[in-house]
Amino acid sequence: MADASRPLDRWRQALHRKSIDVVVADTERAGLQRKLGAGSLLILGIANILGAGIYVMTGEAAASFAGPAVLLSFVLAALACGFTGLCYAELSSVIPVSGSAYSYCYVTLGEGCAWALGWMVILEYVLSASAVAAGFAGYLTSLLGDIGVHVPAWLATSTITALQQDGHTVLANSGGLNLVAALAVLAAACVLIAGVSQSALVNAVLVVIKVGVLVSFIAVGARYVDSAHWQPFLPANEGGFAYGWPGVLRAAAMLFFAYLGFETVSMAASETRNPRRDVPFGILGSLVVCTLLYVAAGAVLTGIVPFRELGVPDPVALAVDRMGWPWFAVLIKIGALTGLGSVLLANGYGVSRVAVNIGRDGLLPGLFARVHRTRRTPWLGNLTFGVIAAVLAALLPIGVLGDLICLGIASAFIVVCIAVMWLRSARPELRGGFRVPLGGVWIGKAWIGTVPVLGIVLCLTMMAPVLGDMVQQVRRGDPLAALILAGYVMAGALVYVFYGQRRGRRLAHAAVHASES
Repeated sequence: MADASRPLDRWRQALHRKSIDVVVADTERAGLQRKLGAGSLLILGIANILGAGIYVMTGEAAASFAGPAVLLSFVLAALACGFTGLCYAELSSVIPVSGSAYSYCYVTLGEGCAWALGWMVILEYVLSASAVAAGFAGYLTSLLGDIGVHVPAWLATSTITALQQDGHTVLANSGGLNLVAALAVLAAACVLIAGVSQSALVNAVLVVIKVGVLVSFIAVGARYVDSAHWQPFLPANEGGFAYGWPGVLRAAAMLFFAYLGFETVSMAASETRNPRRDVPFGILGSLVVCTLLYVAAGAVLTGIVPFRELGVPDPVALAVDRMGWPWFAVLIKIGALTGLGSVLLANGYGVSRVAVNIGRDGLLPGLFARVHRTRRTPWLGNLTFGVIAAVLAALLPIGVLGDLICLGIASAFIVVCIAVMWLRSARPELRGGFRVPLGGVWIGKAWIGTVPVLGIVLCLTMMAPVLGDMVQQVRRGDPLAALILAGYVMAGALVYVFYGQRRGRRLAHAAVHASES
């Protein structure tokens, strides 16, 4: 056997792909029932999208970057997710396996790309849990204040705060520690470790609560809208990313996080009766419904509260307090906590299940794939990610978390779009239940698809303002976000080179010998 320590052998290992035929055959033997219809997928998509975006990120995006034009930012972010979602739909119909983007990448672009994508997906989910927890802490402390229980501000304020100066983000030390957010993350991790199962009925109930709360807020809040707060709709640029079209793009990058969860629909392709019709309906339908709700709620939010005052972790709570209906404010805050709590559980579930797949392939330590004997949950993975997310929620502000989430999501989405084009080019005979629309062109033996290219362009558009702002932070002596990102990427490379490649190779050889015996 060749010396695996040689650079050439490491390169070959990174390009090693799982066999599509073997993966598909394994899935067929799994015997998954095709029982989900278009309505079930629509509910699944809404359940996993709706919540954190409008309840947490909208205020900061409007206050710091877009003003009332945050409505346009929602639409831009939805378009980027829509094109990528169609790519997810095709991959999930051809490669109907668990692990989502990580698994798709392993069978198309190879082990190295799969590891890089899986590493970024883990970052995306962990940071999302931290950001949602920060919003949860804001709504919880506001609700407790309504009933006479006042939580000290330093217990619900992150150690680092993000301020906007001259259109760019400046970091400062607040002296606080958001223990409320940290405890919320740990509580969600404990629930997942206990093994709470989610049924279609539970999802449907959560969707009804989430949609009902937002519709109530929109319907009642519309009476308190002052149209003067929408003037000007697109505030003039004040330098950097402060308002104007640069601000709209910067806010769209932050609100990219609002649509995290639509990919769950693509995971259900192997359990869908008619994936060619129902998967794209579930993806696009949930994106359209949530975008309409986001835009309507954002319009009411900026119509009640002047946009410069919305830079808080609980903007909807601020708005309902301005209405002067105490009982209605309590109702909305309870609904927001319910929605954010379900998103916390979904994030914890997602990251642990992705880590299980990576751990089974040998690229992460076995503890992440270890399942509790009685609870049948990956409890060590849930605990590890829960502790990390809790620490980040206590220390980092929503603005920094949102930026890092954007970069993680966009990176993963770009790889998914590339994987679709590779699969069409390398295995054109493979056909699943769905293919991306709008066609494409062949350049030699490579298929360049219209939808994947649009997805890549829009994802790069989401990333550009975040990276630009990050560069400005470094120049001003605020390298925290850049250091977190660079350190995480470096750690991922080291883990893969010095651990994942070696252990993954041993497991692959063991599987070959087992199949031959």
